[in-house]
Amino acid sequence: MGLALPLATAALMLAWVPHVTCARSSSHVLPRCLSNSSSHILVSYKVDPSSSSSSKKMADCSDDFRTNFLRVLQSRRKILEVPPTVEHGNPTADPLYQNKKPLPSKMAMETCPRKEVEGLQEKLVEENLYLITEEGEQGRLPVLILSLKDDAHKRKPAIVFLHSSYMCKEWLRPLLEAYASWGYVSIAIDSRYHGERAHTNTTYVDALVSAWRMGDTMPFIFDTVWDLIKLADYLVERDDIDPAQIGITGESLGGMHAWFAAAADARYSVAVPIIGIQGFRWAIDNDKWQARADSIKPLFEAARLDLGKGAIDKEVVEKVWDRIAPGLDSEFDSPYSVPAIAPRPLLVLNGADDPRCPLSGLKTPEERTSAAYKSFGSADKFKLIAEPGIGHQMTSSMVKEASDWFDRFL
Repeated sequence: MGLALPLATAALMLAWVPHVTCARSSSHVLPRCLSNSSSHILVSYKVDPSSSSSSKKMADCSDDFRTNFLRVLQSRRKILEVPPTVEHGNPTADPLYQNKKPLPSKMAMETCPRKEVEGLQEKLVEENLYLITEEGEQGRLPVLILSLKDDAHKRKPAIVFLHSSYMCKEWLRPLLEAYASWGYVSIAIDSRYHGERAHTNTTYVDALVSAWRMGDTMPFIFDTVWDLIKLADYLVERDDIDPAQIGITGESLGGMHAWFAAAADARYSVAVPIIGIQGFRWAIDNDKWQARADSIKPLFEAARLDLGKGAIDKEVVEKVWDRIAPGLDSEFDSPYSVPAIAPRPLLVLNGADDPRCPLSGLKTPEERTSAAYKSFGSADKFKLIAEPGIGHQMTSSMVKEASDWFDRFL
């Protein structure tokens, strides 16, 4: 039986609009608020009325980004508002890992700092539930929450953890337990077409191909960001969570989810995307798109065939992004979306040799994001660390850096 709760509707939600296709050119498309302005004047937040005109322009730019991004998210919802319902669930006995045999090592996650708590396993409170985010099977969001028993019933900081491609929320349990030991409320979800939202070993790639051919869903990044906005609606209403202290992090695909969710929804007050942030347009313009395309190759092969191409090329990549994630390589790309997180604390963790997230493609996003944080007097709240010699891999040092960042700002 579903339990109806008074969930707060995201303040920036807009009226339904039809299918959206975002404009693009061979270079980054500037948001409307940036036209005729310096390329460093980007983003982002509420400002004091007495602040400078440049700060006001940045606030306008941030509003434009969120408005346009939410419009795209809404463009493929049949019904925008569904009853705010939470359904009770049970632990998943046999989690589904797609395309992962054998499973990768959990070593990096298992090195996450833990507080010595006697009888930790007995003191952990586990909740399994489903949050209804929209109509249809994929609108049923599986949520796993771990926290320590608390007789004082105080509000605590919370962190949302997001898994990588083909994995599931249960994979993240070492991180959930580690953070719970320090008093955080630890939350994980199954992203679209993963975990409990998948039924076969190819559910995710099948959904990507279907989105390319039908144009009715956005399974790559965007649909899960919709879920994360709805998740924030739920979390801020919980009695055990401080609504001003909700962090978000993730690895690879989960890092992309964390990046876009933080850009779209300011209720995520601290963000740590791990091996997720990249320049989609930069990769196309500099012929560095291959590693990203290879990570979901069946999608691009299907598009190649449908377009009558002999090989996957730049045009195929552009058309795929336009179809399944409109604006991903233009107005919502990292040079425009990452600065929108300012001035909330943001730590970007990447491998210096990551072919999916080439470091050279982060030069402009880093410069613009640094400028945004400096304009708010918050330069210390943004940091990018590219670990030398590391490719597309979350390392123990990244896990430690993330832990330290959350401890510092949450």
